Amino acid sequence: MTETAEQPVPRTRTRILADLTPLRSSPDYRRLWFGNTVSWIGQGMTALAVSLQVYDITGSAFSVGLIGLCSLVPLVLLGLYSGAVADTVDRRKLGLFSAAGSFVLSVGLAAVTFAGVEHVGLLYAVVALQSVCFALNSPARSSMIARLLPAEQLPSANALNAMTSTTGGLVGPMLGGLIVGWWGYRAAYTVDAVTFTASLYAMWRLPSMLPDRAEGDKGAKRASVADGLRFLGTRPNLRMTFFTDLSAMVLAQPRALFPVVAVVWFGGDAKTTGLLVAAPALGALLASVFSGWLGKIRRHGLAVLVAVACWGGAIAVFGLTRQLWPGLILLALAGCADSISMVFRNTMLQAAVPDEMRGRLQGVFIVVVAGGPRLGDLMAGSVADLTSPGLAVTGGGIACMLVVCLLGLRWRGFARYDARDPQP
Repeated sequence: MTETAEQPVPRTRTRILADLTPLRSSPDYRRLWFGNTVSWIGQGMTALAVSLQVYDITGSAFSVGLIGLCSLVPLVLLGLYSGAVADTVDRRKLGLFSAAGSFVLSVGLAAVTFAGVEHVGLLYAVVALQSVCFALNSPARSSMIARLLPAEQLPSANALNAMTSTTGGLVGPMLGGLIVGWWGYRAAYTVDAVTFTASLYAMWRLPSMLPDRAEGDKGAKRASVADGLRFLGTRPNLRMTFFTDLSAMVLAQPRALFPVVAVVWFGGDAKTTGLLVAAPALGALLASVFSGWLGKIRRHGLAVLVAVACWGGAIAVFGLTRQLWPGLILLALAGCADSISMVFRNTMLQAAVPDEMRGRLQGVFIVVVAGGPRLGDLMAGSVADLTSPGLAVTGGGIACMLVVCLLGLRWRGFARYDARDPQP
């Protein structure tokens, strides 16, 4: 009898911190990621500086609120069309021209501020035009990632992208407040213009990225928005990525009630409101930093369902607590779940969508991401006025969990989605 020596089974180490493989393996993606990170921070600074300047000029909170409307309308109106443009032209050129437009607007904002011009209408116009540039840039940039990286690296790349946007949302306003406080608006706008050069450089260095087309469609000149919507209408897994996100953002988005609950529940003030706003973003950032394990997940649809249900559960329990620190922890957990959901939803939109449709699906993504939270604000505020803030928050969280469960039962194939064989 011959004895065979046991061969040691190789052990794969599960990552804890964010997987940096996409940054190491693709110089183009590395430059794109770095440029976006720097420019997101600059844009966060400018967003706060514009809000502060509008309030200094007008002394009106309503006037400050109009900034959000000026930003939202172009995103919703142009989202679908900009995705079709990204599926028609060279995405590198579209990304470069739209980034150049944002750069010119940042330079112009700094220039008029140096000239001493203070006009609210001008600030509104710049915000709206910056939103137009973002609406054109985002589908093109998002569609590029699947061309720069292999499919197995997409979850890690999307976690890194989530880290970029969350860092910009947290660090940008803080730096903006400090710079405006120390050196004024001119300095904040100038720094934003300088940081935008990183994004321009990254886009300039990218290779040409014409959309891939089917063999019989090589001569097509214009991508149709209607074709993109028809494609989405026949792809249940892709539709579910939007349905689940809308379930969370429309039914269980408590952001509009933070000023009320800060005072009524926690006996706080504006500082408490700031903590409530920051907690989900901090949770999302921590999820991105400790996202190394996400690359091991293959059942992306199931992961989305679980993550959105966890968001709803954390929001529901938050509506029951009356202690600040437990409430902040619950909001951070909700932000963590939202970040995980976003990573897998983005990955599905990149991996399961043919390249000639990626821009249009990213356009739909812009509309959902921009419009969903605003509808959620309206829903939460209306329910709170009719009942109470507690019922609006807890009831919304429970409704989110129920709707997600019903969606999962209706389209059972979504939970079986396998990243090794992505089916739209």
